[in-house]
Amino acid sequence: VQLQASGGGSVQPEDSSTLSCTASGPSFTIYSMGWFRQAPGKEREFVAGIKWNVGDTDYSDSVKDRFIISRDKPELTATLQMNNLKYEDTAVYYCARAPLSDGKYTHWGQGTLVTVSS
Repeated sequence: VQLQASGGGSVQPEDSSTLSCTASGPSFTIYSMGWFRQAPGKEREFVAGIKWNVGDTDYSDSVKDRFIISRDKPELTATLQMNNLKYEDTAVYYCARAPLSDGKYTHWGQGTLVTVSS
């Protein structure tokens, strides 16, 4: 199973940007998909997650009200819409899949860099 992330790049403060993550491969399950990020010198942190079947979402306090996670079930794609980006959002963003109902993210995509700078 692969998770292919796309999007990212350099943006200015207050801009918006979108990240997408598509799952592919032989038979697999998705309980939830999520986005994490790792800023320079910091540990990886949870950003947002979505339960695949019911669509319930969860956000870190730092992005709540600015980021929106959604999913396209037929396309096996999770999207992170990032609005009003701030300098502190600069990080490598990773998508991840939790296959089971324990919600543990065990499969990771490659990272994509988001740089917020003026």
